[in-house]
Amino acid sequence: MLERTKKPRTEVARFIGPAKKLQELRAYAAKIGLQESDESIPWRDVFPEFQGNEAGATLSGYRHREGMTQMQLAEATGIPQRHISEMENGKRIIGVVNAKRLAVVLHCDHRRLL
Repeated sequence: MLERTKKPRTEVARFIGPAKKLQELRAYAAKIGLQESDESIPWRDVFPEFQGNEAGATLSGYRHREGMTQMQLAEATGIPQRHISEMENGKRIIGVVNAKRLAVVLHCDHRRLL
């Protein structure tokens, strides 16, 4: 069952095109009641469920981006699958050595995983 969120979800759209078309788009958006905003919302406010386990959520996100299972990542890095699961769930710290091994396979900067 879906639960209501405390803050309504918002979508952000960015457009690229000729200046005249963008002007027309802005005029239409204003006509239907939309507003332009330069504000940004910190991701920690949007996704409070990741607070305290940012490194694990990042690891999981990079793994999904590469289309890998935990087992495939374990085989590619030599890190046991159980440890990868524990890292993603915040039960085990990733550490610099493992972050560097993971970063090579996940094509990212190892500092993002710390």
